[in-house]
Amino acid sequence: QVQLVESGGGLVQAGGSLRLSCATSGLTFSNYHMAWFRQAPGKEREFVAAISRSDGRTQYRDSVKGRFTISRDNAKNTVALQMDSLKPDDTAVYYCAADQGLFDKSRRQDHKVYDYWGLGTQVTVSS
Repeated sequence: QVQLVESGGGLVQAGGSLRLSCATSGLTFSNYHMAWFRQAPGKEREFVAAISRSDGRTQYRDSVKGRFTISRDNAKNTVALQMDSLKPDDTAVYYCAADQGLFDKSRRQDHKVYDYWGLGTQVTVSS
């Protein structure tokens, strides 16, 4: 069956960095756009970043542009999120997700369209 497993979360001070990774299995990875979402306590799940399946196009939410970088390795079936200059507002559970639909902005940012999800990894940024 399809599995997405996130790793790399933890506790970091404001201004620090973390690198999240998502290992996938059970799907043809190169056929899927990949994305990262996050959810803080009491808040809705929100889009963070996405990367297209083949040509490397990316999208980011405005608040992480210039600080976060999404990348993928189709040979290793993994997607990563490099997070720099972290802020306390970045504290959340981070999830990776996979989808085969169109890579347009509105669709990529809608969590309801994604086919597969990981269980998440906790990121805590202290002030």
